[in-house]
Amino acid sequence: MKKNTLAVVAIIVAVGAGSAWYMSRGAHAEGDGKNAAAGAKGGPGGPQAPTVVNVVTPQRQDVGVDVAANGTVSPKQTVDLRPQTTSTIREVHIREGQFVKAGQLMFSLDDRSDRAAVAQAQAEVARGKATLADLERQYKRSQELVAQKFLAQSAVDTLQSQVEAARAALAASTASVRASEVSASYTAIRAPMSGRVGAINVYPGSLVQPTTSLTTVTQLDPIDVAFTLPESALGALLAAQKQGKVAVEARTGGDAKPVTGELVFVDNTVDPSTGTIRLKAQFGNADGLLWPGQYVNTRVTVRTIKDAIVIPQNAIIINAQGTFVYVVEKDGTARLAPIQRQHSFGVNAAVTGLAGNEQVITEGKQNLRPGGKVRLATGSKQGAPARKGEQA
Repeated sequence: MKKNTLAVVAIIVAVGAGSAWYMSRGAHAEGDGKNAAAGAKGGPGGPQAPTVVNVVTPQRQDVGVDVAANGTVSPKQTVDLRPQTTSTIREVHIREGQFVKAGQLMFSLDDRSDRAAVAQAQAEVARGKATLADLERQYKRSQELVAQKFLAQSAVDTLQSQVEAARAALAASTASVRASEVSASYTAIRAPMSGRVGAINVYPGSLVQPTTSLTTVTQLDPIDVAFTLPESALGALLAAQKQGKVAVEARTGGDAKPVTGELVFVDNTVDPSTGTIRLKAQFGNADGLLWPGQYVNTRVTVRTIKDAIVIPQNAIIINAQGTFVYVVEKDGTARLAPIQRQHSFGVNAAVTGLAGNEQVITEGKQNLRPGGKVRLATGSKQGAPARKGEQA
């Protein structure tokens, strides 16, 4: 009985051992299959799969190096109109906010007394002319009588003196007419320049005198923008002026389109308290986009980098060793190329160190190592956007 029991136990042990061996063998085979598949896909145990990247080709363009500043619009001229004589307003010929041309009639003052003064002075001139003409006839006749020995020379001399006195009196009367006409001209107040009329402070019948402000006229075209720049930009600014006109761009904000003017003034001193220098640019303002007292953003192009190599800024890598970009070699590997950043503007940057025909990697570089295989993503751009320089 014991022998049978031992035989059964031995059989069970043998069957269990066989099952364990079979299961262990199957697990090893499955693991080997997974390792082989992983190797085929570039995982552990197989070749590294290429890194998918996006690339661009550098662009060549002129890049403006700009300096930005805040500025204030200021008119070239503002005139406060005041009468030059005491009188009353007879008529107001303009409206508040109206644009006027140089010489346009704006106010008429009561001119009755001035016109009477002019008429009186003209009458004095007429009387002086008549007196002079009579004396000249007498003097001419006296010369004939002296020649015939009918009149003494002393009488002729007296008439000559009277003629000269009459001529002087006529000249004085003529000058008095001109003075009266000038005084009368003050009763017609005209625009000293083309511009926009401000608030009108008087009305017909108002008594005015030289201290009374009638209105203001402000020149809007052309117009100036005053701003300041740090003294560090002064050297480049003066160098740009020597090369020719320095362009200045002004933008009022929002969706307003920028306007371009020209730098016309650089102050002769730097403010030591702020370390800035005052400047002024002039703009054509026929459209009225700039208004006196308005706050604007200005941008001055201090120099231009000719035929610069431009790449997107997101392609640039900065580390302890320097500044680099990844470029794709002909064999499909990535190479780390050292560069120097010349100027940043918007999303782009002008750089040196590239030939300009490379394929620069912009996306996917975080997974790269020098010499690593790369594969271009579908739809990868082959050109960098080219836009006018803006300060980053």
